[in-house]
Amino acid sequence: MGDGGIAIIPTAPERGRNRDNSYLYRHDSYFYYLTGFTEPGACLVLRADGSSTLFCQPKDLEREIWDGYRLGPQAAVQTLGVSEALSIDDIDTRLPRLLENQATVWWPFATHEGLAARVEGWLGQVRARTRAGALCPAAQGDVCTLLDEMRLVKDAHELDLMRRAGQISARAHIRAMQRSARMLRAGEAVCEYHLDAELLHEFRQGGANGVAYESIVAAGANACVLHYRADKAPVRAGELVLIDAGCELDGYASDITRTFPANGQFSGPQRDLYQLVLASQKAAVAVTKAGNRFSDAHDAAVAVLAQGMLDVGLLDRNVYGTAQDVIAQRAYFQFYMHRTGHWLGMDVHDCGSYVEPSEIDQSTQHTDALSGQVVTTRPSRILRAGMVTTIEPGIYVRPAPGVPEAFHHIGIRIEDDAVVTDTGCELITRGVPVEVAEIEALMRD
Repeated sequence: MGDGGIAIIPTAPERGRNRDNSYLYRHDSYFYYLTGFTEPGACLVLRADGSSTLFCQPKDLEREIWDGYRLGPQAAVQTLGVSEALSIDDIDTRLPRLLENQATVWWPFATHEGLAARVEGWLGQVRARTRAGALCPAAQGDVCTLLDEMRLVKDAHELDLMRRAGQISARAHIRAMQRSARMLRAGEAVCEYHLDAELLHEFRQGGANGVAYESIVAAGANACVLHYRADKAPVRAGELVLIDAGCELDGYASDITRTFPANGQFSGPQRDLYQLVLASQKAAVAVTKAGNRFSDAHDAAVAVLAQGMLDVGLLDRNVYGTAQDVIAQRAYFQFYMHRTGHWLGMDVHDCGSYVEPSEIDQSTQHTDALSGQVVTTRPSRILRAGMVTTIEPGIYVRPAPGVPEAFHHIGIRIEDDAVVTDTGCELITRGVPVEVAEIEALMRD
């Protein structure tokens, strides 16, 4: 933060769900990263000299009867390791004093509604004391730019949590896959919510806090909707089911996608497209290692998908030419319209720049083949050991002129969580299989 730097990092507010009821509370990730504190109504102040002040809810035995235990300022110092702790009720009077005579105030830009106005109010109180000799911070900075770099590379404790989260989520996917096949074999009606229930059961059974994001359980044509949510659509024999779901364990997310035949047996067209997506994921995994670029995985996956789309007939060679032509024209975008991965950590789409910081001043421009717009790009991030990314190629086939009917309404995605290492990457979610034969065997069991 530099000499005379001071940072203000609040936690997330509670949010009302309906009359006299709130959504299940979830802390702010930046705040939790620095404190390990999960209660609402709190704010951390850090100074460049290493001292810290926590504002938190005061002890209130009557409210604790209704809302649960509060740590309180007195216990917070020893429990959390902060230099001092004060009541959140005093923040508007005490924080301006903390800001006095500091050079730069850091706070998370554009993440907390109303925070900018509160910072200005606190600074206004400092400015009112300048005639008495107080100095007001002359600069402001986005503390997320500092914390993002810290959070991007995980330490051993964080990786252990993420491995455990991946194991729990893998068991949940297996449970859902087997439930689908078992119910269909018994002649029972299966709906997406049945499989969603299996996921939730295993998450909580394994000790997870709950879901890391709203689970996607998409049967049949619903799998072609990228952000579909588990609903009440029927799961039918002969169709595929796409499940994108992961748990959160002690503040860290997992993120797995598997696509499987509802009754446990792939059809010919389903198998052809599935094998293509799997081959593209393997190509992406092979280039995910320290020293390579974040974008290398996407480029490797697209190269396999482009060639495969021509080979299976999704794209007509007479119209699109070679795989290189397909990539240059972005013709694959009709069936594959998202990137191959994203950072993973406390947030399922975790923080951290995708541009290499040492090369941020280098940029190139090109005209996008589909939109015709001029696009500016910068060098992709160089991977380092300890970074965690997802690897998730897919194919989504909606009916359209020239698209073989056998592939209509097939949506496939295969996603695993990868810890970058010096020699490659460690896939921490392979507790649930991806090979066709292994999936079919699992669902027969």
